Amino acid sequence: MKAVFIECKIELKIVIVLEIKEKETRIMEEKNSGIIPKGFLWGGAVTSFQSEGAWDEGGKGVSIVDKREIKENSSDWKVAVDFYHRYKEDIALFKELGINSYRTSISWTRIFPNGEGEVNEEGLKFYEDFFDKLLANGIEPVITLYHFDLPQVLAEKYNGFVSRKVVDLFEKYAKVVFERFKDKVKYWITFNEQNLVLPYIQLWGVTVPEGVNKEKLSYQVCHNVFIAHAKATKLLHEIIPDGKMGGMVAYMTTYPMTCKPEDTLANQKVKELFNDLYFDIFVNGEYPTYITSKWKNDDIKPVFEDEDEKLLKENIVDYLTFSYYQSSTVKDMCEEDSDAIIKGITPNPLLKKNEWGWAIDPIGFRVALKEIYARYRLPIFVTENGIGVKEELDENNTVNDDYRIDYLKSHIEQMKLAMEEGVEVIGYLTWGCTDILSSQGEMKKRYGFIFVNRDETDMRDLRRYKKKSFEWFKKVIATNGESL
Repeated sequence: MKAVFIECKIELKIVIVLEIKEKETRIMEEKNSGIIPKGFLWGGAVTSFQSEGAWDEGGKGVSIVDKREIKENSSDWKVAVDFYHRYKEDIALFKELGINSYRTSISWTRIFPNGEGEVNEEGLKFYEDFFDKLLANGIEPVITLYHFDLPQVLAEKYNGFVSRKVVDLFEKYAKVVFERFKDKVKYWITFNEQNLVLPYIQLWGVTVPEGVNKEKLSYQVCHNVFIAHAKATKLLHEIIPDGKMGGMVAYMTTYPMTCKPEDTLANQKVKELFNDLYFDIFVNGEYPTYITSKWKNDDIKPVFEDEDEKLLKENIVDYLTFSYYQSSTVKDMCEEDSDAIIKGITPNPLLKKNEWGWAIDPIGFRVALKEIYARYRLPIFVTENGIGVKEELDENNTVNDDYRIDYLKSHIEQMKLAMEEGVEVIGYLTWGCTDILSSQGEMKKRYGFIFVNRDETDMRDLRRYKKKSFEWFKKVIATNGESL
């Protein structure tokens, strides 16, 4: 009888403990059932060339980045932050941070060293091992196919994406990586910040031949890149039926410089050419009339092949994605060419700026989210946001980066307000988990939660150190954005 009583008492204790645990779980779930949904993607973003290093290892070929002219007091990207050799160490830190997604790009020249020809198995194996390591640590790979690093041979042989041959080679490259990683990667992006193609065609391996109309050539490159995007999107949906393709821009919220109607109209035109054109095609699959009329009026329509319109129309994206760092203002420049996009954009005198003159505008981030969702009604994945700051380790081997916490906190707060207003956001990635070299080779422009010990010219020891923001972002993720 006594044994039965003891057994019942033990069972009762077990039941009570289970009930307490269930209650604690329920309370935590209720606490995290705020505006940000379960399964939200939190993480960081980098590029292959700004992080990997190992520029001539593993069978990798030479890209246009490797041949880029280096500015004085800057670095090349030959070592970067040595992620190629240290990714396991970094992923262990990412797991501690708590991120569940990580965006990077695949280096085309690791897969096809010359952009065409035979596949480099060693390059595929590197990414396979890397993606497996992410997945084993609960981190979803988010992969960009092209991040301004065209194989150098394709720039020299075909003048980059001005040639439809390069479009076909990009399609072949995409097919190889989709087939190899179809069970490992769900979220894809074709081209990083595709809206930079008109003002910066050199990022697509293109130079303007003497005597050629630059604006007309730029629109041809722009069109060819759209076709490459559509072909890759078609392949993805065929090879990975549950795969998601995103179309990406560098989104800059802009305001008229004054309330003059001319400034308002100039602002609208900048928005059309810098932001809307790309999202319009990603979502609607056809060129908007503000572009087709411009082509006709200026006699600069690009050459279309027979199936181009059909390709664009039938291969729209699954989500929209963008980078956001700053806003700006626009004043009337009385010009109609594509260069006026840059000429008319001026700094906002009412906003604080970082050390590189970039305006800090979290409300502009909310404006961007609301503008995009109201116009397109597709899920939005924020794949770059952050602040670059000159930093060094203190005596405690850390960085007290309260300014970064303030920047990210204010932007996440505005994102949550946009979500409360009905905007569907599926993820938020900061630029860099670790510090990386900037696109201009500046190590002093640091974005990460993790300090990497090197500068522009001195590799030092490349050791990793957690900044104050590391623990802050860890808490943000653990509470699904409830605790900022």
